[in-house]
Formats: sequence, structure tokens, C-alpha cells
Amino acid sequence: MSAVRTLVDLLAGRRDAADLGPRDWDGVIGVARSEAMLATLACRLEAADLPPSVVALFADQRTAAEVAQRQALWEAEMARRALKEQRIEFVLLKGTAYAAADLSCSAGRQIGDLDILVLQSDIGRAENELLAADWEWVKSDPYDDAYYRDHMHELPPLIHKARDRMIDVHHTILPRTHRITPDALALMSDAVATGSGHAVLCPADMVCHCAAHMLADGDLQGGLRNLWDFHCLTRDFAAADPGFWGKLDARADMHGLRAPVRRAARLSRDLYGSDLPLGWDGQEPGDDWYRRRLLARDDWGRSTDFALQQAFYVRSHWLRMPPAMLARHLWTKWRKR
Repeated sequence: MSAVRTLVDLLAGRRDAADLGPRDWDGVIGVARSEAMLATLACRLEAADLPPSVVALFADQRTAAEVAQRQALWEAEMARRALKEQRIEFVLLKGTAYAAADLSCSAGRQIGDLDILVLQSDIGRAENELLAADWEWVKSDPYDDAYYRDHMHELPPLIHKARDRMIDVHHTILPRTHRITPDALALMSDAVATGSGHAVLCPADMVCHCAAHMLADGDLQGGLRNLWDFHCLTRDFAAADPGFWGKLDARADMHGLRAPVRRAARLSRDLYGSDLPLGWDGQEPGDDWYRRRLLARDDWGRSTDFALQQAFYVRSHWLRMPPAMLARHLWTKWRKR
């Protein structure tokens, strides 16, 4: 069995970690590291019977993940303080949101940038306040700056001068030129407060955003991690609310995200064993290609199936903008290189 398949089976609970040999562990650790899931696996197998070297590595990974989450939440607090004077409200997104809400998918989850969502009407004030609080632009290229402002769903990325931490300020969750236009006002207005004092998307919107980020706004890079988020979110929300799947379906329809959400659910079932309600089962054309893309790694953790990866890369751009705009954008980027 390939290392990536073994990783998936370990996360899903279909494989006993005690059955793995040294070469198996080399492959699994390499793939998990490449997928930014090593600490996630460490948390998943905390109580398992593991070789001493793996125990030590996993203990370090869990500790590092805990420190990273505290740093992420502190960065969220710094953003709150920076925007407080102008009374600019924001909603946490992605990994920091999962940590703030203490969701199970946050266990060991790697968190990179701080992602926040503000109202479109507040985007200019938020930009000014963050710049005044010692964030600065990462990209200084005029074309990239104009591209973000005119076509994307967020400001150009900012980084803090002293803390070296990046923040992405969103005004919606998919690019303006995308074929799908989620209701950003509903995302903000229906957000919920966490025990940490921060706001996060409501459960159904959080799952919709997870599916959109994975399947409608990228080339599936890091897809196994994002799919694990989807699996954990739907499992936990459905356990807490028997009517969750119906609410998710209605919310996905409202945002225009029914197809990505349904596909993410099927992929989650196929790889992580998610339980789906009646009407969500079956297969759709193209699901096999998505599974192949998600599992495209060798036993050293290196990417494989270059042609398939390129096809998904082209697809991600095709979804983001109309053909003429896409051609101009790719031509401009090629010339700049």
C-alpha cells in the first residue's frame, strides 16, 4: 500500500498504527509532512502503540502545534485591537477560526496566515488601521496590487513589521470574477461568537467556506488537510445538530456552493469514511480525478502525476476569471517572469 493511502487510513481509523514497520513510517511521515498534516497525525495517534522514535517526533509536533495556535490566536487579538478604535468588526476564517472555536479539526492543524472577513464597506478603513498598526504590504508590484483590488476577494497580503506574521483581509470568500458569488453579507451577519471573544462563521457557512476554499478556489494543493477539516466539521456539527445536513444543503444553495459542498462530502466519505445522509451518496462524473489529485504523492512525499496537477492548476484559474481576462493575466505574469 502506498504511503499516502496509509496516511489516509490511519487518519480514518482503518489501519492499526502498531502494524506499521520502519519503512512504512518513513513513507507516512514524509507524506504527512508534505501535506502539512504531521501534527494532525500526531494528535490522531496520541494514544496508539508507536515506535519510540515516532513517539518522540509526534510529541514535538504536538507541542509545536500548540505554540503555533497560541501565536495565531494572539495575532487575531492584535488585529482586534488594531481595528477596535474604528469599530470594525471581523470574522475569523480557516485555521485560526477552528482554533478560536476549539473545534476538533484544530488538533495539530498547521496555521499560516491570519485570515479575516470584513464587510466590503469596511475594507478601506480596515486597510488604513492595519497600516497604522505596523502592518505593511508584502507585494509592492503595481500589477499585483491592482489585480488584488480589482479582481480578488481580499486585499493584497500584509505582514507585521515586528512579528513577521501575515494577515489576509477578505471582503468575501471567492474572487469577484469567480463564476460563483457567495452572499458575503449573510456570512458576516450570521457569524457566531466563540468563548475566546472572536466571531467565526456559523457552522453551515464554515463548511461551505471549507468546500469553496478546497474545490472552487484552488488547484487542490493541500487538499488532504482541507478535506480532513471538512470531514471533522461535518461529523461534529451533525453530531450536535441532527438537522445540520439539511441546513448545510440550504445554505450551500444560497451561496451557489451546492456542487462543491456535495463533492467535498463524497470525497470525505471515500477517503475518510464520513457518514453521509440519504441523497448525498453515489458518485458524480469527475470524482475519480479529484481522488487521484488528492492522492498524488509518492512514498517520499513528492508530488506525482504532473499532468493532472497542471490540469487542476489551469482549472483553478479558469474558475476564477473569464477566458479573455485569464489570457491577459497569464500573458502579463509570463512577461513579468
